[in-house]
Amino acid sequence: MKDKVIINKADNIGVCLTACGDIPAGHKYALKDIKKGETVIKYGQIIGRASIDIKEGEWVHTHNVKSHLDETPVYEYNFHAESFEKQQGTFLGYKRKVGRAGIRNEIYIIPTVGCVNNVCMRLEKEARKYIKGSIDGVYALTHQFGCSQLGEDNKNIKSLLCSIACNPNASAVLMVGLGCENNGLDGIKAILEPMGRNIAFFNCQEVEDEIEYGLGILKKFIDECADLKREEVSLEELCIGLKCGGSDGYSGLTANPLVGRISDKLISFGGSAILTEVPEMFGAEQLLMNKCESVEVFERYKKMIEDFKAYYTKQGFPVYENPSPGNKKGGITTLEEKSLGCVEKAGTTKIVDVLAYGETVKKCGVSALNAPGNDLIAATALAAAGCQIVLFTTGRGTPFSTFVPTMKISTNDNLAAFKNNWIDFNAFGMDEDGLFDLLIKTVNGEYTCKSEDIREIAFYKTGVTL
Repeated sequence: MKDKVIINKADNIGVCLTACGDIPAGHKYALKDIKKGETVIKYGQIIGRASIDIKEGEWVHTHNVKSHLDETPVYEYNFHAESFEKQQGTFLGYKRKVGRAGIRNEIYIIPTVGCVNNVCMRLEKEARKYIKGSIDGVYALTHQFGCSQLGEDNKNIKSLLCSIACNPNASAVLMVGLGCENNGLDGIKAILEPMGRNIAFFNCQEVEDEIEYGLGILKKFIDECADLKREEVSLEELCIGLKCGGSDGYSGLTANPLVGRISDKLISFGGSAILTEVPEMFGAEQLLMNKCESVEVFERYKKMIEDFKAYYTKQGFPVYENPSPGNKKGGITTLEEKSLGCVEKAGTTKIVDVLAYGETVKKCGVSALNAPGNDLIAATALAAAGCQIVLFTTGRGTPFSTFVPTMKISTNDNLAAFKNNWIDFNAFGMDEDGLFDLLIKTVNGEYTCKSEDIREIAFYKTGVTL
């Protein structure tokens, strides 16, 4: 790449790919004089307004630009999205009796309430001694909630845990309750038992020795799942999660557009992708609205945006309460700029559905999911929605993983070299074939993700804790 780049001919700023005098790498410079109050344009879109006069060639950042998101937008629907000729493709996955194929042969231990986390972790430790055959792992997906939550939070926790239990990567699931919590096993069993999945349940208060009892179930699961084999299945059964975190000035130039191309390519094979991080759509939401496949999908997407904005304002915060300090240090100035880079991950194809938090994917194509931008909360929601893998772009780096393989894709060379123990793919060269090949290797069973042994979940909590 060149030292400087102009993204769109309508832009009045450019981006320094390497440090240019006093302008850090990944940051912006003015292509012409910009008067105080005039709009600052990047990606051909408004990313803010000049807070003071800016001279041609000067550094453009938080010291001279402010967000314009306090202005109330009026949304309109003008459909425009790319379409692709349908292709045929396959991967090697674990066919399921119910739902899509998994890319891993794993056993989950899921607590209904944080009170039994230690029991689940002990069960994980003991069950791992008996792993054999094709089993990839036994994982306790611990969390701190499940009791003392009311209303929407209590409903969401139950919904999310049930969706986690239905992820295609789980060959078997043990749900462990305490016995007195709000999020009781009876309600969870009523949802999961009719689905016909390989799931067992017990409350610790109802058995004499919870470790012995739970381990007996897990040994049975291990015996049942050890002989499962990978089989050729259509790429129509693959769903990827699209997530960014620790974004920087390169994110919207390299990793996010590259992941967008991977999303488009998978969609051409009939597969699915899910985009979330609703607050990081603010300022770019109209672009996504224009890709909604119908007026009905547009209206649901618009409501998701407006409801999330209302959630901010009811709490007393402006909708532009973003980006993070790390984002700013990396060259992102306003939420609009961050959002315009963020939505690049969705590619150019149409949005076919809008999913509520805790809901699972239903249609092939790109779906928009209601969840916040927080990395682990959003990635958990993507995996709970049915993604077998999450593609996670980052300019600053992060070691975390949700409960499905989480592939870290760096936006720049420096991060890829400095944090080689975190990063799985460097997107700076925009190697589409290389990233798609790595994706296929991963879903076929190779452990290409450096965080593969990590399994974490987190909830989106909005209400009262008793």
